[in-house]
Amino acid sequence: MFGICNLSIIPLRAEPNDKSEIVSQVLFGEHFEILESTKQWAKIKLHFDDYLGWIDIKQYQSISESNFKQLSEDAIILNADLIEYIIGTNNFLMPISLGASLSFLNHSEINSSNFNFEGLKVSGIKPKSNLIDTAYMYLNAPYLWGGKTPFGIDCSGFTQMVYKLNGYHLLRDASQQSKQGEALSFIEESEPGDLAFFDNEEGNIIHVGIIMENNFIIHASGKVRIDRLDHLGIYNADSNRHTHKLRVIKKII
Repeated sequence: MFGICNLSIIPLRAEPNDKSEIVSQVLFGEHFEILESTKQWAKIKLHFDDYLGWIDIKQYQSISESNFKQLSEDAIILNADLIEYIIGTNNFLMPISLGASLSFLNHSEINSSNFNFEGLKVSGIKPKSNLIDTAYMYLNAPYLWGGKTPFGIDCSGFTQMVYKLNGYHLLRDASQQSKQGEALSFIEESEPGDLAFFDNEEGNIIHVGIIMENNFIIHASGKVRIDRLDHLGIYNADSNRHTHKLRVIKKII
């Protein structure tokens, strides 16, 4: 079985329970495979990053396997504004977030609600230099564990969405993203758009941010913010201390 998100944003939970931890979000237009289901819940695997979790069965639209394969082969088309509106039957308006998927709108069999979109779209691979401009669109977004939107986002959701809006594929969690790309030996070898990863005392990757010019970094910590980056890690000028310990720098592009 297969499905597509036909609501603005739905929570992806660790367990089939309304009180369960939200591990990520499914944005409008994202499609997925349904691995198992109960009376109320469906365990899904998102097509874009193979991420697993549980969603309420009332919060998606079922699609056929052929529809799923078609969407998986289509070019990714995303909403490029912070917030826009999908127009439905009888001029019904539904807000969608930056990065919502619009690829299915041209498929009448899938777009059974006759959704229409008149806002700014983005598709294809953009220059690496565009990553920082995109990152600025999330500046001051509040930190939200599992979040993927400017209304709440976590560190790896931030990096994944910035890269996705520019046509590049990152996995969902910081630990997964740290296994992608080419490792650099020094900060001086990096360029804007590269990723810096940070670990805890046990050596586990727990944080990621996007490197900027002149030893700055933009990352989600409390909110999406800009801090200094040095060989020790992230230096927060507000607290006058290092808040994250640098583990590795990766060049993805």
